[in-house]
Amino acid sequence: MPSRGRHQSTSKECQKAIQRIESIDGVVGVMIGRSYGGKSLSKNSRTGSIKIQRIQPGGIKAVTQSAKGIQEIFIRTQTGSEEVIAESIEQIL
Repeated sequence: MPSRGRHQSTSKECQKAIQRIESIDGVVGVMIGRSYGGKSLSKNSRTGSIKIQRIQPGGIKAVTQSAKGIQEIFIRTQTGSEEVIAESIEQIL
């Protein structure tokens, strides 16, 4: 659960990417985590880009490029479908 009083929002492009992820079969939900201002995924990353960091049972840990930095997200999945969903995310984004 996020710390009380912290602002947990993201840019419009990131929200659109999250909506596309939520539409994938097997995705239970997407939780937005902390944001880190002034950071970047890479030189060529655009707002809304997503990079998968780790696949674990029950979900996928990733970060997305927002307008002001990077934002952590956790993609909650049905058990056993993490690899397929990760491949789908890389294809649609």
